[in-house]
Amino acid sequence: MTHRLIEMLKGFRRDEEGSSTIEFSIYFTVFFFILAATVEMGYMNLRHALLERGVDLATREIRLNTGAIPTYEEVRQKICDEAVIVDGCTENLRLEMVQVDPRNFTAIPLVADCINAEEDPRPVRNFVPGLDNQLMLLRACLKYKPAMPTTSFGMALPKDAQGYAQLVATSAFVQEPR
Repeated sequence: MTHRLIEMLKGFRRDEEGSSTIEFSIYFTVFFFILAATVEMGYMNLRHALLERGVDLATREIRLNTGAIPTYEEVRQKICDEAVIVDGCTENLRLEMVQVDPRNFTAIPLVADCINAEEDPRPVRNFVPGLDNQLMLLRACLKYKPAMPTTSFGMALPKDAQGYAQLVATSAFVQEPR
């Protein structure tokens, strides 16, 4: 049986009649997956750029707003208003804001505090609006579902149990005196 299969494959290889359907199928599949991975990477970069922009504009508003102390919800809403293409931003965005001593720097935990809409709600890890002339760190973690999770790039992204990947943006600023 194996000998017969090998002879049939050899005959198929030697046969030069017909069209290039096999080559087209192989090359099309490879190029399609490369194109899909490129689209996924571009969409992820766009999300990250808009998240960074939203965090920068929110920190600028906090820094220059000398009258009111912002709440967690106000800052999150400002970031989500700027990140226009991010689906489910208010449900999947988690913020941390801490005061940092520049003379005795202690870094915030390396693992960002993230949450997605499918998880049970839990309290915010740390969100403390600063006082005058304090150095503040704001870290935003956004969970999102990849657009094409079955591509090579989509599968390589670290995801949680529900299939959400995460983007993290960090900003440092000094509170202006009131």
